[in-house]
Amino acid sequence: MPRPRAVERRRQAPLRLLLTCEHGGNRVPERYRRLFAGRARLLASHRGLDIGALDLARGLGRRLDVPLVAATVTRLLVDLNRSIGHPGLFSAPSRSLPAAGRERVLSCHYHPYRRLVHGWIASRVSRGERVLHISVHSFTPVLDGERRNADIGLLYDPARVAEATLCRAWQQELSACAAGWRVRRNYPYRGTGDGQVVELRRRFAGGCYLGIELEVNQACLQEPARAATLLADLARTLPAGDGAPSRAAAGGRASAVERAAAG
Repeated sequence: MPRPRAVERRRQAPLRLLLTCEHGGNRVPERYRRLFAGRARLLASHRGLDIGALDLARGLGRRLDVPLVAATVTRLLVDLNRSIGHPGLFSAPSRSLPAAGRERVLSCHYHPYRRLVHGWIASRVSRGERVLHISVHSFTPVLDGERRNADIGLLYDPARVAEATLCRAWQQELSACAAGWRVRRNYPYRGTGDGQVVELRRRFAGGCYLGIELEVNQACLQEPARAATLLADLARTLPAGDGAPSRAAAGGRASAVERAAAG
């Protein structure tokens, strides 16, 4: 059993917040435009990008003064949130490329993005810091005729105590906001399904890495006033990172989410 002082030092390690957005745009590099000729509607749909997610992620980054790693190439070329070998890594248009062509896509777009995120986290962990990684996504309000009954989804691994504790606290705080956000945990997807956060959990222990996927209903992002309220509420309830003063350090009350993230 670790000595009490060792536990205290680990819990007091600085918490660094990193935002990412894997499906931020629907840009098609010129080399691959022929694959998507006549597919403008597909590219503009939720299958081409996470609508509104990049604006939300950028807004959070500015408000919290924390780094954002974002991609704007369409997920239909290569899905940065899928593992190598996953059937959803390439879409039907990009699967039509020969093997060498698909490997070029991975070399130019997939691997550099993954290395950048992993490198940022590894550099902080190597200095004894802890990382809270929020991967920002959005989901379509209706899928296959079924209406999703949540405004916000928090995806995490229930087996990782710090993630579970943080998401429960975050859910409570967001639900208590004046807007009355409908917040569900591990909805509309499981937090342990295939994705970049899941791979990073395999590389970094729960004591130094917390990976949360923030899923926002696109209906909440379509109306500017509602989107602005959502951005403000998310920013207010997220813990500060990268040297930004927390509410507690500034003399205010630390949120339940900050206390949970601090261990």
